Amino acid sequence: MGIYMFGVIETTEKPTFGTVELEGKERKIYTLQRGQEAMVVAEAPMQIYDPTRKNLRAHQDTVARVMEEYDVIPMSFGNVLEDQKEVFALMEKLQDQFEEIFPKIRGKMEVGLKIIGKKEWLNEQIRQEPGMEDLRKKTDTKGKNASYYERMQLGESAQKFMMRLHERFEEEVFQPLAEIANAAKSNEVINERMLLNAAFLIDKENEEAFDAKVNEIFNEWNEHADFKYTGPWPAYNFIDLKIKAGNSV
Repeated sequence: MGIYMFGVIETTEKPTFGTVELEGKERKIYTLQRGQEAMVVAEAPMQIYDPTRKNLRAHQDTVARVMEEYDVIPMSFGNVLEDQKEVFALMEKLQDQFEEIFPKIRGKMEVGLKIIGKKEWLNEQIRQEPGMEDLRKKTDTKGKNASYYERMQLGESAQKFMMRLHERFEEEVFQPLAEIANAAKSNEVINERMLLNAAFLIDKENEEAFDAKVNEIFNEWNEHADFKYTGPWPAYNFIDLKIKAGNSV
């Protein structure tokens, strides 16, 4: 039986956090304390854990439960060591990183905001672009006979339009929220209709003010875009070190 690791917290005590289901069995969540930090763990089989929805949810829910009481440096999913000795060795190896990271995340939480343009609105905006509708009609009319250059023109025009729209959301949405946050990160958009994919690190005491600003932006844009506002999360996007068993990278 090995030791599955969920994350590191600051404490000189040995708190427990209920149970988690791993490999079809309820397992106690406890802590292995070393100095000023403790690793949140559960006994579990030594094996490779498949990133199924159930397994990922069990891991994420446990980290979220711990985060209700403590600041957490999260472990990557599926990390298992053979015994307590190896856990303590890993913690010793990463001690300098703990001392650097905890002051940055203490009393803070991460939230995520994804904004996806509604298809009908985006199509309408594109149709209003100078010359865009004529170019599209010309390409559609020719069908398969449209030249490579004409198709490339259409694609480039659509791409430039989306780039300008992204810049607008960076200016009108991301920047005002970043001013309230302690740190902000605009991540790469992951589909053609996504207008913003951002993460924010905020003081827990500023959560209400940040939520109010998100609601203000939502009320302005909700007819044109869908919002996905998530959190609180550990500071995944703002921790330089993603801790992995046996590896400090």
